Amino acid sequence: MGFQQGLSGLNTSSKNLEVIGNNVANANTFGAKASRAEFADMYAASLGGGGNNGIGIGANIAVVAQQFTQGNITTTSNNLDIAINGRGFYALQTAQGETVYSRNGQFKRDANGNIVNNSLHLLLGQALDDTGAPAGPAGSPIVLTNDNSPPKVAGNVKMTANLDARATKITAPLDLGNSKTYNFVTSQTAYGDNGAPIAVNYYFKKVADPVAADPAATPPVTAAGSQWEVYMSADGNTNAASVNKDASGNPVPVGTVTFNANGTLPVGTSFTVANIPGGTNGQPLTNIKVDLSSSTEYSGSYSVTELSGGGYAQGNLSDFLIESDGTVKARYTNGQSKSIARVQLADFKNLNGLQPTGGNEWKPTNASGDPLPLGAPGSGVFGLLQSGALEESNVDLTGELVNMIVAQRSYQANAQTIKAEDQVLQTLVNLR
Repeated sequence: MGFQQGLSGLNTSSKNLEVIGNNVANANTFGAKASRAEFADMYAASLGGGGNNGIGIGANIAVVAQQFTQGNITTTSNNLDIAINGRGFYALQTAQGETVYSRNGQFKRDANGNIVNNSLHLLLGQALDDTGAPAGPAGSPIVLTNDNSPPKVAGNVKMTANLDARATKITAPLDLGNSKTYNFVTSQTAYGDNGAPIAVNYYFKKVADPVAADPAATPPVTAAGSQWEVYMSADGNTNAASVNKDASGNPVPVGTVTFNANGTLPVGTSFTVANIPGGTNGQPLTNIKVDLSSSTEYSGSYSVTELSGGGYAQGNLSDFLIESDGTVKARYTNGQSKSIARVQLADFKNLNGLQPTGGNEWKPTNASGDPLPLGAPGSGVFGLLQSGALEESNVDLTGELVNMIVAQRSYQANAQTIKAEDQVLQTLVNLR
């Protein structure tokens, strides 16, 4: 009788509904992958059997195959939420030292600074130094420390300015309190050895007009632009305009520049100031190199387009950021950032061979093969990371609801097969 076929159909339809129900249940689980029940027919085999008239004895579940397709990316407000866009798995270390793998990027910091998931499994990667070079073995737990950013002392100042060629030459000695004794001034906040901010002023004073070329002169005169003196002061301290003063007590320029006839400066035009007294903060600035080589003297308004190299203050930890290549950076309140580590990804030759263990994690098996060497996101076959985002489940809820209807109809049809067989058997028993 055909009860075996109907019973196997009920079993497979029931298992199919379980798979569909699991997919529906995990439709909102980040990093979850949909599964699909794959069926196979069954035939009774006998030694020496032959012919093509064999009747099957039903169906069974050949495998429940997970579908490792990409899920949609949704943004969050947590920088430690990470989404993988492409191939790859996060490598995680359990409390027992076992390595498991996941696509769920809902990470947090624990009390020791480790990046962990909701199961308190440690995210693995590689430590980096401040330059971004590897500073530890691959596949190590990533630790986020609450260190500070030390101050940086002012050193190499780069200034790009345009000094108006129409400015009037000034012959009077510089008086920082009298704006008529200089042409232009600009300010910069520089930082001394202890990180204290020092307001540094740069004063420009035109002392010579352009020189026209005179080939007939003895010796011949080459055309040149204007000559400018540069003075510096700290915190508006008139006694700190320069390192030295002349015999009359007038400030001495820290540098003098002469423009070319076309309004540019010779390559490498710079000067070094040995000492600028610290003004109100009482801390001097020493060995400040000021590079003016990109500055110009054109007939136009005075402007400063670049003034950098003043250093920065000490900074406290602000937050962490994970870049697309997996680099984990600490950001500080002084605007600086520092590389700490890099998240590494794993991959397998046969993804369908992975064994799901719950908690959005998988373990390798003989079918999946050993994990390939860990690599940086964006390298090789690995996808890129997106910080402040998560990968949604790849479950197609509409499709699963349709599959549920089909599986339900299949279950009903197999039940009808058993009912029909029962009626046939009842008819046979009632024969007189």
